[in-house]
Amino acid sequence: MIKAIFFDQDGVIIDTERDGHRVAFNETFKELGFTDEWGVDQYHGLLQVGGGKERMTHYLHSHGFSKPIPAEDVEETIKQMHKIKTAKFVELIESGALPLRPGIHRFMKEAADAGLILGVCTTSNEKAAHAIAYKVLEDIPFKFVLAGDIVEKKKPDPAIYLLALEKTGLKPEECLVVEDSRNGVLAAKAAGMHVLATTNGYTEKEDLSEADYIVSTLGDPGGEQGKLTKGEIAGFDGVVHVKDIVAHL
Repeated sequence: MIKAIFFDQDGVIIDTERDGHRVAFNETFKELGFTDEWGVDQYHGLLQVGGGKERMTHYLHSHGFSKPIPAEDVEETIKQMHKIKTAKFVELIESGALPLRPGIHRFMKEAADAGLILGVCTTSNEKAAHAIAYKVLEDIPFKFVLAGDIVEKKKPDPAIYLLALEKTGLKPEECLVVEDSRNGVLAAKAAGMHVLATTNGYTEKEDLSEADYIVSTLGDPGGEQGKLTKGEIAGFDGVVHVKDIVAHL
């Protein structure tokens, strides 16, 4: 019996990657005098590295920034860049420039009304995660928001989902995770949980086959409809309902 649903943030709750994080990174580079600008396709590749600081560090070592950063200053410089980037990203969130993905608010309300425990498990910065969970989604009763560097190893390592189990005292089979990327799906499955994958422009071509369900979007009645490409949901009409998923797990 499913007792909890844990949500990834970026790409699941809000389609933040292309028009949120990427934009905030580029604005940060420009502000600090770098000429680097991450394109849409290039950022997709960089997304295979979990965590913003880790992403910039990977870029530094694999491509190099337009201005040299002394080896002894790399860690502190990356931290400062990420702090500026996070502030810019939070501004985008709080401005309402990035809307919720179709069906996510409805799905969360259904879960809460059913008495399920709700949590957020994301590699995104804690401040950014809180802006979404406690401001944009202020009417959703999250039990916890696990974010940023709360665990040492990022997805696809299962550490953040194992911590969620510790927080709730639940068994893996009692939990459903909503993810959007291969790294996220692998992390949740490595923790032994059920997975519902909702794809977006960046992840629709990734191998998400380990997920129990794959759908383009959760969908809304009278709004955008989802396309189910893996799993069976009785009477599926383009909208994923919590009761229908729980009934099959």
